[in-house]
Amino acid sequence: MELTQLRYFLKVAELQHITRAAQELNIVQPALTQTIHRLENELGVPLFASKGRNIVLTEYGRYFYDKLSPLLTEILDLPEQLHSMSHLENSTIHLNVLAASSLVTQAIIEYQRIDDSLHIQLNQSEQMDLCDICVTTKLFYQEPEIKNDSVFVCTENIFLAVPDIPRFEGKTSISLEEIKNEEFISLSGAKQFRAICDKYCRNAGIKPNIIFESDSPAAVKNMIAANMGVGFWPEFSWEKVENKRVKLLPITDPLCSRDILITYKKNKTDNSKAENFYKYLKRYFEITATREMATQAVDVVHK
Repeated sequence: MELTQLRYFLKVAELQHITRAAQELNIVQPALTQTIHRLENELGVPLFASKGRNIVLTEYGRYFYDKLSPLLTEILDLPEQLHSMSHLENSTIHLNVLAASSLVTQAIIEYQRIDDSLHIQLNQSEQMDLCDICVTTKLFYQEPEIKNDSVFVCTENIFLAVPDIPRFEGKTSISLEEIKNEEFISLSGAKQFRAICDKYCRNAGIKPNIIFESDSPAAVKNMIAANMGVGFWPEFSWEKVENKRVKLLPITDPLCSRDILITYKKNKTDNSKAENFYKYLKRYFEITATREMATQAVDVVHK
C-alpha cells in the first residue's frame, strides 16, 4: 500500500462520490478510479459498492476506514510535529554546570531578559556528554578534549577567606604554610574546586584539618563568617564577600588559581540560540573577571 492510495481512499470514503473526490484531490476521475481498484486488488476485498449514482462503503471499507483514518491523520501530522520539535529543541540549551554555578546562574537570569524565548535545561553531572554548553574546571590531571568544539578559558585567582579576627589583622597576603594548623571549612570532595584546592595543599606539604564540608558554597561562606575556620575562595565566580567579618587574602606561596572552561558544541540543526548564549556567557565572564581585578587593585591602593 502506498500513502497516496490511502489518502485517495479516505477522500472517496468521506465524500462517497468519485467525481467530487477527484475534483478535491485535483486529479482526473479515471486515475482516481484506477487507484481505488488497485488498492482493492491488493487488499483482496471490495471497499466500495455502487448505490445509484453514488458509492457507499462496504463492510470491509467501513472497517478499513475506521482503522486507517486516525493512523493516517497522525502520519500526515508528523512533518509539522517534527518541525515543532526541532524549533523547541533549537530554542533549548542543555547546560552542564560543574564550576562557577553562582556566576552562571546570574548570567542566565540576565540573558533571559534579552531572549525570553530561550529554554535552558541545567544539569550538574560529570558523566554527561550530550550538552550544548559545559562550564567546568580544568583539573591538573586532565586535558580538555577540544576536537571541533569552541572552548573559552578564563583564569581566576583563588584567595583564602579568613575571619576578621586579631590573628589575621594587618595581613595583605598569606602562604599556605602559615595556615597549616588552621581548621578548614570546605566544599565537599565531589566538587572540582575542592580537588584543585587539595592539590595546592599537597604541593605545599600541608594536610587541611577540615572540620566542616558542604555541597553549598553559601554554607561554606557562612561558617567562615562565624569564625569556625578558614577556606578557599575563588576570585570572582562566587558572590562577593558582603559580610564584614570575612576578609579575602591573596595566597602568595604557592600562587593559587584555576582555569574555568566554557565549552560549546554544535549539536543542533540550528545552533544560533546556543551560539548566541555561548558568546554572551564568555563576555559575561570576561567583564566580571575584569571588574573584579579592578576592584582588587583599588583595594590594594587603599590599603
